[in-house]
Amino acid sequence: MCGIVGIVSSHPVNQLVYDSLALLQHRGQDSTGIATAEGNILHMQKAKGQVREAYRTRDMRSLLGNMGIGHVRYATRGIASAEEEAQPFYVNAPYGITLIHNGNLTNTRELTRELFTIDRRHLNTSSDTELLVNVLAHELQQEVSGLDLDPDQIFNAVSRVHQRVEGSYAAIALIAGHGLLAFRDPFGIRPLILGVRHVEGEPDEWVVASESLVLEAGGYEIVRDVAPGEAVFISRDGRMESRQCAANPRLIPCSFEYVYLARPDSIMNGISVYDARLRLGDRLADTIATHAPLGDIDVVMPIPDSSRPAAMQVAQKLGIEYREGFYKNRYVGRTFIMPGQAERSRSVRQKLNAMSSEFKGKNILIVDDSIVRGTTSKQIVEMARAAGANNVTFTSAAPPVRFPHVYGINMPSRQELVAHGRKIPEIATLLGADRMIYQEVADMESAIIEGSSVTSLEMSCFTGDYVTGTVTPEYLAWVEANQLS
Repeated sequence: MCGIVGIVSSHPVNQLVYDSLALLQHRGQDSTGIATAEGNILHMQKAKGQVREAYRTRDMRSLLGNMGIGHVRYATRGIASAEEEAQPFYVNAPYGITLIHNGNLTNTRELTRELFTIDRRHLNTSSDTELLVNVLAHELQQEVSGLDLDPDQIFNAVSRVHQRVEGSYAAIALIAGHGLLAFRDPFGIRPLILGVRHVEGEPDEWVVASESLVLEAGGYEIVRDVAPGEAVFISRDGRMESRQCAANPRLIPCSFEYVYLARPDSIMNGISVYDARLRLGDRLADTIATHAPLGDIDVVMPIPDSSRPAAMQVAQKLGIEYREGFYKNRYVGRTFIMPGQAERSRSVRQKLNAMSSEFKGKNILIVDDSIVRGTTSKQIVEMARAAGANNVTFTSAAPPVRFPHVYGINMPSRQELVAHGRKIPEIATLLGADRMIYQEVADMESAIIEGSSVTSLEMSCFTGDYVTGTVTPEYLAWVEANQLS
């Protein structure tokens, strides 16, 4: 999972891209990068860390031009701490292309061999984004013979990218001297949203981003989601063209976007993230009522922030008092997307503190958005006990995460998943809770897609069913053997 944005304007875009990345910071904390296009010249700045600490005034002044792309990285491949893994990635032929990518390619071994033996292209990192920009560049080079470039040639190249690349990818690229290209994988696993701003007397200004909140904050009109398999090209003078470039596109967005990753004020694929989380709470409340004696629960508490909408609905539907017992330190990042188990463990206590006045002598029902490794959950139960809780029921608005996620979320190993190979009472014992209650898979899916045109979700980490149809047991074993430390 990463955050991406691309902007075409009649004015300098460096500040617009920077502001957009600040809004997408929740999608990645490892590194960040911005590239801009000034005619035929591409400018780029990349750095480790978060947006507000990564760029100095001199960096921003060097990012000249009216087209730009920006990226915040959450490492799912490569080395999290390596600055050379930061995006964007650049290739100088044809034209000069710089690209950013949100997702995870699942045929990287095959692509690496093809690029070296057939395409004659060299790679400097283990990043699948470098693979993607080189595949795009090769296919574009096959399409053109001179300096001229038209949208049909670009769309033909993207069509061949879809034929070669497997996995999830929402990508945005700058093509020097020509414009901005955005495209999405044929399953629409990762989000990508298109917006426009009409300025009287000037060409239209365009933005494409991971989440709608970027468009709303910038005063853009939401045009639509980029469709699965679709490519959108925006020329540097503000003309937009698009084409479906995949043979059999299907919209199957990632369920984890709605459970945890996206900000609640975003709308993706026509689904309000906030409303989806409220409905997750409604479904969870029904399951809790079936499995827990409600008379023994004194208060419902969320783990801030992403579980708050679900917890509010649980409390309202069950008629139990809602209380905020955990105080969140806003200056510590999201622990789930921190690199390495040791870093996550250290950060939980720094991020959350239990207020004893809300716990002492009470039977607590805790609502979390999901439970992945159990690192945070175990420490939260310990904090509740230490604060004086009499009894702790721990609930998850998502089902048990039992399988690796290979489409852009760092869950590569079954062994690190607390629910893998364990029954729910065993998980409760491991986490120190008196009772564990999980959302049902069917309830999660129906809660998220209700009222939308989406008919199914990518839920592989809950079900073990991989929608691209190309993920094999051998591949999963290879991913586990090469996972991040």
